Amino acid sequence: MAKVLIPIPSKDFDPSEVAISWSVLKRLGHSVVFATPDGRPGEADDMMITGEGLDFWGFIPGLKRFTAIGRLMRANAEARTAYTNMLADPAFKSPLRWSQARREGFDGLLLPGGHRARGMRQYLESDILQKLVTQFFAANLPVGAICHGVLLAARSRTADGRSVLFGRRTTALTWALEHAGWRVGRVVRFWDPSYYRTYGEKPGEPDGFMSVQQETTRALAGPADFLDVPADSPDYKRKTSGMTRDTWEDGRAAFVVRDGNYISARWPGDAHTFAKAFADRLGARAT
Repeated sequence: MAKVLIPIPSKDFDPSEVAISWSVLKRLGHSVVFATPDGRPGEADDMMITGEGLDFWGFIPGLKRFTAIGRLMRANAEARTAYTNMLADPAFKSPLRWSQARREGFDGLLLPGGHRARGMRQYLESDILQKLVTQFFAANLPVGAICHGVLLAARSRTADGRSVLFGRRTTALTWALEHAGWRVGRVVRFWDPSYYRTYGEKPGEPDGFMSVQQETTRALAGPADFLDVPADSPDYKRKTSGMTRDTWEDGRAAFVVRDGNYISARWPGDAHTFAKAFADRLGARAT
């Protein structure tokens, strides 16, 4: 049994990426320890749980609980169930503080994501977490990163100033997926049009310059090291539509990149396959 550290922000992490990863690792017999900024249980992005606030009328208190588009955009039923179960886990209820977390004593590090700037910037910009990520990479321990979690890895620097991802192949939330979510969000949450963008472009910057894909790519040895679904993939439409998610039994919708002990994935729809691939690396080290 391996012991895995999952750092999360105080609020607004993606419930699917955290809870599905937790559920898969537990199902495969591994131990999970969480860490938050203050040692208190974290809270997921509530809109990704309820779907409330993701419809045209979502700003109206009396109407927001009636969801239509919100039902499609929120976490699916399996992820919501996993999240409910995770909330009852003693490890989730008693996390470490970020400042208490050490590489020693852990067999791997898993970095989930989330997009809501309100809480995710705290996580993505943490010097404590960036140093911790660097230590896990330096020790060649398994590291898994999904969605915006890859951005945390990309921002983690070695002594020479390069990203820990420099010279590695990776995927992350693609601009195609991020842009699609942003387009929908700008319409249905017209009063809060930047909900799906953690970081927006400054004047003079081209569209997507601050997207997860483009910032991650700038940290790599070359653009070719950022991987997306090949156009000739037999499941290309299933993998790129943004409408189909993988399951424990069926990974056809997922796209995961493996580079040694580093595993990366794009979005919540990859979470089962991502967590299984990460668990494989944990198992490989144990044998």
